[in-house]
This record gives sequence, C-alpha cells and structure tokens, in this order.
Amino acid sequence: MTAASRLTWAQLRDLKCAELEGAADGWGKASNRADAGRDRIEKQLLTGLRETQQGAAADAAVGRLRRMSRNLQYVYTECGLVRTALNSLAHEMKAQQRVLREALDDAEALRFTVHADGSVTYPEAGEGLIDGKPLVGGTASVGTAPGLLPPSGLVAPNPNVAKAQDIADRVAKAVRTAAEIDWRFARILRKLKAEEGLKVPDRTWTDAAGDAAAVRDAARGYLKSGIPLEASPTARREWWAGLTDEQREEYLAVYPDQIGNLDGIPALVRDTANRDNLQLLIGKLEGHDGERAETQLAGLREIDRQLQAGRRPGEPPMYLLGIGDEGNGRAIVSFGNPDTSRNVAAYVPGLNTSLDKEFAEGDLKRARDTAIGTRYYDSSSAAIVWLGYDAPQSPDGLHSLDVMRDERAERGGYSFHQFMGGLSATNENKDPHMTAIGHSYGSRTVGAATQHSEGIPGVDDIVLVGSPGVGVDRAEDLGVGRDHVFVGAAENDVVTKLPSKQQSAAGAVGWAAAGPAGAFLLGEVADQRDDDLWFGRDPASKSFGARRFEVDEGPRLVGADGVSIDAHSRYFDPNRDAVSANNIALVAAGRPGKIKAEEYR
Repeated sequence: MTAASRLTWAQLRDLKCAELEGAADGWGKASNRADAGRDRIEKQLLTGLRETQQGAAADAAVGRLRRMSRNLQYVYTECGLVRTALNSLAHEMKAQQRVLREALDDAEALRFTVHADGSVTYPEAGEGLIDGKPLVGGTASVGTAPGLLPPSGLVAPNPNVAKAQDIADRVAKAVRTAAEIDWRFARILRKLKAEEGLKVPDRTWTDAAGDAAAVRDAARGYLKSGIPLEASPTARREWWAGLTDEQREEYLAVYPDQIGNLDGIPALVRDTANRDNLQLLIGKLEGHDGERAETQLAGLREIDRQLQAGRRPGEPPMYLLGIGDEGNGRAIVSFGNPDTSRNVAAYVPGLNTSLDKEFAEGDLKRARDTAIGTRYYDSSSAAIVWLGYDAPQSPDGLHSLDVMRDERAERGGYSFHQFMGGLSATNENKDPHMTAIGHSYGSRTVGAATQHSEGIPGVDDIVLVGSPGVGVDRAEDLGVGRDHVFVGAAENDVVTKLPSKQQSAAGAVGWAAAGPAGAFLLGEVADQRDDDLWFGRDPASKSFGARRFEVDEGPRLVGADGVSIDAHSRYFDPNRDAVSANNIALVAAGRPGKIKAEEYR
C-alpha cells in the first residue's frame, strides 16, 4: 500500500500483519548484532588494548575502535527504530482489522451484503403501515442516505436501514483510518536511512534524533502508553522485570530518554539507555543555535568524552543514570554500580550548577573522588552526582532571588526522594548503606527530600557541607536520627554564615535608620542566639545537634589575591581539603566512628 493507492476493505481484511512483525524481528536481530559488536569493542577490545599496548600505533587503534563502536551504536539505534516502526504499524493495522472484522461479522449475521466499494445491501423487513407488506430492502452507502427518498412519515422505515448504515460507516472508517496509518508510517520508514559510506558524522546523529522523535510519536499507542510513569519505583522495577526481551529492546531503542530516567529501572539498563540518549541529545542540540544549546552541548560532549575514555587504573566504572536537556539540564552519573554496591552515596550540588562543561569536569570529579575515597575503606561502594533539578543560578534578571527561596529546593527534594527510592528498590544487597550528601543549596534540597514520606527512602546517613541551612531546626527532623547527620562548615566559607532572614530584614531597616551600626544592632536583636542561617538553624551549631566533622578553614574571603569564595568549593577535594574528603568517605563507607570531630560554632 502507498499514500496514492486506494485501499479497499478486502485489502485491509487480507493484510498479513504477521509478515510486518516478521520483518520487524529481522531488523531487531540486526540491531542486537550491532549492539553485541559495540559491547565487545567497549568491554573486551578497548580494555585489552589499553592494558597491553602503548604508543602511537595503540592510540591510533583505539581511535579506530571508538569510531567503529560509534558507528555500531548508530546501526543499533536506527535498526531498532525500524523494528519498532514496523511493529507499531502492525499493531495499529491489527486494531483496524478488528474493527472491520466486527462490522463484517455483524453483516453476515444479519444476512447483509458488503460490496467492494463498502456499500451494504440489506433485505426487506418490517411491514407497511397501510398494506402490512414487508418494506423493501435497499443499499446503504457512506455519506448518503439509503433509499431514494426519506421516510414520509406515513410509512415506517425498514428496521434494517440504520443497521446497514452503521455497518457501512464502520467499514469506511476502518479503511480510512488504515490508509492514514499506512501513509504516516510510509513517511517515517522512508526517512530511516543512513548516508552512504562507512562514517557516521555528527550531522547523522542530528538526523537520528529527528528519526527517534518521529518513531516515538508514532509508537505512542504501541509502547509509550505502557510505561508506568506514575507508578512507584518498586512497581516500575517489577514492570521492567515482567517484560519480554523483545519488549525491553524496543523500549530501549525508541524511548531511551524515558527508560534511562525512570527511577526503579536497574542501573545497567539506565546506563545503556542514557548512553544512546546522550548521542541523540548531542545530535538534537547540534541542530540548535543559542547560548543555552551551546552550553549544554559542551557539558554533554565532556560527559561523552569521559564515558568513551573508560576508567583509569584504580577508578570505579562510570554509569550514566540520567541525562536530559530540560531546564538547566539534567545529568546523574555514578562511579561504581549502585545496584551491586553495599555503600551508595548520592551528592546533590547547589548554587550555579547546570549541565555545562564546568559541571561535567568539576562535579563529576567530586563524585569520583568520593567514590575512590569510600572504596579505600570498602571496595563495594559507589558515589553519585545527582543533577536532577534546576539549581539556582547567580543573580540575574527574573531569577535573581531564586537562591534565596525554597521553591527549587522543594521541587528538587521531591525528585531526589524519588531517585533514592529507585536506588533502594534496585539495590541487590539485603541491607545496603546509603548516604545523602548535600552541598550548598543542595543541602537545602536534601533537607526538603527528608520531609516526604518518612524521610528519604533507604538513606541511613546525611552529610551537609557548605550549608546555608536545610529548612529544619534540628538534626532529628531529618529522619535518620541526630547521630546520623554529619556537617562540615569551613571557617572561611561565607555561605555557611549567611544571616537569617530576620537579621537581614532588621539589618536593612537599621541601615536605613542609622547606617552600619544600626544594621548591626537591629540584626542582633532580631536573632539573639545568633545561630540561624537563611534556611533555618545553622547545621554546624550545637543547637542543631548534628555531628560536626573537621574540615580545612579554607582561604579568607579577602586576601592578597583579592576576593575569593574558594573555601566553599573544597570539601570533596582530597588534594585541597584532605581531612574533609576523608571524613565524607568515612561516613559514606559506614565508618563514622573514625571521623575527626570539630567543635560546634
């Protein structure tokens, strides 16, 4: 069938959808072979080459293997899209065949005749009001009233008229809908073709992003409606476990963005889906202009570079647990498998974090350093950086006050709560040890996450560093017990000394009335205990009740080299603040008894 052909109901009835599904299976096999080839390159050939060979020849071989892996990834993606397009076509055509079959069965039961053009002839029936004779039969056609003249009111209509008209309309609608389906999928399938040659340039991935979007839209009824977006992480895990291998393959090929970012799906599956979605996102953003697209593209490319480079000796493997371009961008990266590790720590970054190159280099390094430090104490450990929300950015325009508000933390807290619930659902250990780590505004986000449904799922310990407050006034309000809340606050970290809202308001009034002295005096009166920060009680204070651990004091705000807020960004770095990084690792490894304690403020 083509868009130009006139589909008949007989052709629709006789269409062999099993042949479409058989063709889909063939494309599925080709997709799986490409995936197996890519997997062998990544896990065997590249690993073996890096471990045994060095020099220019080895580097050149690595480059060729990576190019081949990228090409096979494209083959995997496109063949998977063809398979799902054919299966979706068969699925939708079957639905119209069922509508047609029901109409034909009704016609047969009533002894009506359905003609090749879709008209329906019905026999005489009923009886005339005057002579009592059966009313004549006729033919119902689509879009026209049956018979030559409408009923006069003196003659009762043949009871078969409405039945015949209904059958004719149902037949016509099934044929018309099937023709529209055929035309729609013909357009999609014609576009699913690669450029000639053996290379897969960046512009081809841009085309692939468009191909995937088209197939996703077409397969909405076939696949997407089955994704349990509103279910709990545990229910999602069970849903995935109950799918056939073919169903999983199709979801991964067509909806990597959905599956890769669905809490409750196993980490290995999410990593596979997100690596494919990463390429599609790069292709998509390469087709856009503007600062936002360029910024996110730089971040995506750096994440891709690290994934392609593979792990260095002594480093845990990377798992891409989430990726997206919504808002300021999304990225969730784990160093170590969070499903098999006994210790799992998830770090939430704060102010100015977005999907850009700085995040891909700096924040990923924080998670990597934490994973390496934790694995020193327990090899079964993983550490995650979680950018699953829109963190506030530096004051600018409409968003100038975001960092001073709770809204983004509240929304992010709910998402982080769901994410940790997913990790808890998929972890294979009987009693895993999980740690939530919040830095800067990210600590406020972690605090918000604790206020949902009896605390953060599965989390045993909470670490807060560089915190401006977490939204509660006592450590025990975070749901893990005060002895399981740990705080690091550098002496020269100005973020950990932000004045309370009362002090700020009073200070502004005092400044207006009497200058700096008035601002100071009214601020002190507003908060006489002087242990409140912008988002509540100072986590490093005795009244908050957490366990404060030792950190380096960091450089002063104003020094010989000018103004510096570097003290706010050193907590995870084993080179710049070894004691803090080690204390964080000890908590993440479940060994808090060995941390170095520090006096309360």
